[in-house]
Order: sequence, then C-alpha cells, then structure tokens
Amino acid sequence: MIIATAGHVDHGKTTLVRALTGVDTDRLPEEKKRGLTIDIGFAYQDVATAPAPDIGSEAGPKSEPKSEPGIVMGFVDVPGHERFVKNMLAGVASIDFALLVVAADDGVMPQTEEHLAILGLLGIQQGAVAITKIDRVAPERVQEVMKEVNALLAATPLAGCPLFPVSGEVGTGMAELKQHLIAAARRHAERADAGAQGHFRLSIDRAFTVPGAGLIVTGAVFSGQVAVGDRLILACHGKTQGIEARVRGLRALDREADLGRAGQRCAINIAGADLHQSVVSRGDWLLAAPVHAPVRKFDARVRVLESEARPLAHWTPVHLHLAAADITGRIAVLGERRIMPGEDALAQLVLDAPIGALFGDRFILRDQSAQRTLAGGVVIDPFPPNRGRARPERLAMLRAMETEAAGPALTDMLAAADQGANNGVNLSQFALARNLADLELANLRQMEGQIVLAANDGDLALSLEHWQQVEQAILTALAAWHEKQPEAVGPNDNALRRALTPPPAPALLAAAIAHMVAQRTIIRDGISLRLPTHSPRPSDSDLALWKEVALILEEGGIRPPRVRELAEELKMDPKRMEAFLKRCARQGRLMAVAPNRFFPPAAVRELADVVERLCAAAPEEGFTAATFKNDTGIGRNVAIEVLEFFDTSGLTRRQGNVRHLRRPAAAVFGDN
Repeated sequence: MIIATAGHVDHGKTTLVRALTGVDTDRLPEEKKRGLTIDIGFAYQDVATAPAPDIGSEAGPKSEPKSEPGIVMGFVDVPGHERFVKNMLAGVASIDFALLVVAADDGVMPQTEEHLAILGLLGIQQGAVAITKIDRVAPERVQEVMKEVNALLAATPLAGCPLFPVSGEVGTGMAELKQHLIAAARRHAERADAGAQGHFRLSIDRAFTVPGAGLIVTGAVFSGQVAVGDRLILACHGKTQGIEARVRGLRALDREADLGRAGQRCAINIAGADLHQSVVSRGDWLLAAPVHAPVRKFDARVRVLESEARPLAHWTPVHLHLAAADITGRIAVLGERRIMPGEDALAQLVLDAPIGALFGDRFILRDQSAQRTLAGGVVIDPFPPNRGRARPERLAMLRAMETEAAGPALTDMLAAADQGANNGVNLSQFALARNLADLELANLRQMEGQIVLAANDGDLALSLEHWQQVEQAILTALAAWHEKQPEAVGPNDNALRRALTPPPAPALLAAAIAHMVAQRTIIRDGISLRLPTHSPRPSDSDLALWKEVALILEEGGIRPPRVRELAEELKMDPKRMEAFLKRCARQGRLMAVAPNRFFPPAAVRELADVVERLCAAAPEEGFTAATFKNDTGIGRNVAIEVLEFFDTSGLTRRQGNVRHLRRPAAAVFGDN
C-alpha cells in the first residue's frame, strides 16, 4: 500500500515518516541544510520486519537477499511549502492512502487546506490524520485542533477518518497510528490483485544512474505488470516519438523482484541504444508499446473547487498536472462557457505539448502562474474528434463514455451513436483509451446486440438496429440509382455516400460496403457498386463501337490515349466520343480518371498495385508524384491525374507533397 503524507510546511511530515520507518526521506543536501522538504522522498516498511534497501533503491544504499514482496507500506513524503506544490502533486498522483499531518501548535493552515483539496480532486478516499507535536501544547489545544480538523474534513471524501494525536519526536501515540496503517495495508493487499489488468504504465518521478547497473527510473505503476526482460517504450512528455527500452532489473516496493505490478512503486533498471539519463525527466512514462499514444488534447469531467471566488471560464490558461507531469494548456468548457465554483462540467483540455493520458486518469488544474489550485478532473476520451467537440450528440457520447465498466460503457456508447450523427464505436480506439488487454477486447467483440465491421483504422461496432438502418439505406440508394440509370453499373463509393441522408462517415461507409460485398448483398464491379439483380445492358451500336475502342485502349496500356486522340483515330466527333466513353464509365467498362482520359479497370488496378508497393516500401515517409512517375514511366501530367483520381477514390491520402495508402487496392477497385 502506498501512503502519501500531506499538510502544511513544518508540521512534522518527515519526522513522522522517520518515526514510522526509521528512514529520513530528506535526501537532498539542500533539504538537510535548510531542514525543509523540497522534493518527494520515499521510505518503506514491511508489516512484519523492517526491510534493508538495495543499491538503486529509493531509500538508501544497502543490500538484502532477493525475495518476493509481501505486505509492504510505501511512504511518499511530500513537501508542504506552497512553492513546491508541483512536487507534492507528483508524489500523490497514484497513491492508496493519505496521511494528513496537522501540527497541534499551528492547527489548520493554508497548505493543509490546499493539500486536502488536491486529495479530494484526485479521488483519494482512504486516509487518516496525524495531529503532530502534541508534546508542545496543552491537551486542551489538541482537542481544539481535532475539532477544527473534523470540521475541515466534513465536506471531503476523508470525512470521518480517524485522528491520531502523536509526537514523532518522543513517540507518543505512534504505536496506535502504526497499527492502524498496518491494518489498512492488510485490507488493501486483499484487494490489490484486481489492479494488474491492462498494459503496463509507470509514471516516472525520478531518474538516476547507478555504477555497474546503469539507468534507473522510479515511479508509481498505474496499470499492468512488468517483468525482467520485457521491452517497453520510454515516452518523454512533450514528444510524440518514444524510445525503446529493455528491463534489465527491477525492484518492487524496494525489494528486488522478478515482477512489478499496478499499485506498487517500482525502481526499474532500463537499457537501450538511445537511453541515457539526460533524455528522462519527471512526468515521462515507461509503458508497454500498445499504450504509447501521446495526445495534445483530451475530453474530461472537470470539477472546480468550491473555494474559488470566480467561475472557471472557457479558454482559461492552466497548468495541467497528470501523473508526475506538469504541462501548460487551456481549458475549453463544453456546453456552457464556464464552470461555477463547486460544480463540474464536461471540458476539453488543449495542451501546448503532447502528454500520455488514458481513460480514468485523474489530474489537477492550477492557474497560469502555478500559484493556486483551481480544479481537478478525470480523463474521459483521450482521442476526441477534430471538430464538433461541443455538439449535443458529442456531449451525449461523452456522457455515455463516462460509464466506468468497459462492457456497459460500450453498450451506452452504441446507444448514443444510434441517437446522434455519430458513426459507431471504433473498438481499437476504445480498447486503447481504456487500456484493455486483448482478452478483454475479445470478450467485448462477442457482446450481444451489436455487429463488428472490419475497418482499416480499427474495427467499428454498431448496434444491430443502427446496422440495419445503414444496410437498408445503402440498398435503397442503389435501387434508386439503378432505376434512374439502368444502363450504368452503379455509383462509386463517393457518389453512394452523397446519395445517403445523412451521409455516414467515410470509415463507416467503407466498412459497411466491405461487409456487404463479402456477404454478396451488393456487388463491386471495378470502382462501381450494384445490386446482385442489376445487369447494365449497352445498346448494339455502343457494343460495336466498344470493340474498336477496347483494342486501342488495350494497346495504350497504363497510358491510354486522350479522348481527342481516340476520336481522331476512329474519325469521330470528339463530343460524341466523350459521351460514349462516359456511358462506358457508368457501365463499369472504363474509369474516368480525368475529364479527357478514360482508363480500363485493369490498367487502373495495375497502377494501384504500384501505389501499394511504393507505400509498403516507405510506410511512414509515403511517396511523391515524382517517384510514382519514374516507377510507371507514364509521364508527369498523366501521373498527377492518376494520383488525384486515387485521392478522390479513397486509395490514397495526400499530405503536402507525399501520399499514403488509405485503403487496399482490392477494397477500392475490387480483386484482379
């Protein structure tokens, strides 16, 4: 069990921890010199016997035989001075139990109140209060302070927690406090195994080098477990690119161990080609690769402290403290433009640099100058859409996302998607946001009342009712198209989307089409879509002309002649030739790559295969028009026309001067 102290400066927090564990948590020379805690310190106490820490431990340079950790109390001693609240926040980011410390001579002070408010915003519900320095005051003063503290706690999650009058210097009352903490640790140990689910995440609050061992990072494990030999990612906050790391050794709760898990503090010896102490800082994450997904914004539920004099206004600049990180940004209040003191609301945090955040992570907001705690909250969606963050349907989806358990949350989100203009639930994104293990995701995919559609950017889940509406809309649109244009094969994907009201998201439509094609509910002919019962029939004159045109186009290969060149060779009016080629395109015989150039489907597919090959060779960098031109030899102007056609067809996505593959060629143009 991890216990953090809290309270005003010089109220005896460090003395109290030393009396409980025998460890002086003030490790910095300046702390020793000034007698003032500046940074977080650590101490550990075995419930049965006191441990002897090893080299690389957080508490000191001793050694012990390797053993499996049992019931251990880990203490995080935080600074109480107002100038070091940032460090205090790093220490209490992931704790199980709060030990509020109030000196009997001073009573409740400003940092007592701020620390208590922070604990409440972080959702800490287990705790106790130590009334310290009772040897310096009369018994009546102790009783007075205890009443003052009880009144302070009354409106907080720690209301009713026990108070222990103690003296860390002379030992009065320490046995009772220690026994209470031991009992709490034993109760916590009985429930601790449930926290090891999900992928591994450790919030780094210290990094140092040990001779003969190398780089050590320490911090609280938020989720999952880690073992010696595991390969992880060092995610530096403020950066999107992670650094690969291998676990060489670890200590869990200051014991040498083979395994560390959620709820523990761990010191991990990591190694990697690009790893050294200078690249690691407080606020970084050490985590499993599947959950390395830094974000610049996230949606959350934010609660403003009741003690605030003014509402928290939309677009207020803030300091965000999440885990051990401190990063600046702004708060966008969703719905109303402000949050009143003592109230909560949905909001989006827009940050100045990337940060690691997942569903359920709690955070604190302080003012722009980092002098005052304003609010706190919990992450709901770390991957919000780029637009429409305050639309009613988006707010309804966020409220559904707040459901804590994954299964009921998915059910609520599917229902919210049915009611709004949303387009299903991306299961891969859902699993990442909630840090779900593969088995948990597999179970969600089997839930009744839904259908899962395969998609490139993460499979989409829809309620059966929603899916039936989408499927029927597609069938109805195709039937109407065939009735209006019986000579044509059918619309392409984009034309079909425009025919639907409201038009579904491109990702949903692509997944729906792929599913319906696989089920033979609809047929893909080249770039066109049709019902199985529809068969376009050209006129006899068009069939005769097609035989001549097909021979010429076949000779042209992947660089067919332009409309005017075809007309000249067959001695036809160019406008008549253009009208004929357009009819062939509607029938699926040709594809209108440009207004003056029509390609046979086989030629388009050959060029699409080239695109797939270029993207496979450089998946991150993409490819340029010049690369495509040189590879195909079709000339610059034709290459640009083809690539623009691929962009509109959904095969490629252009970003500046390069292109990336959006969907496989077979999904866009059918199989060869």
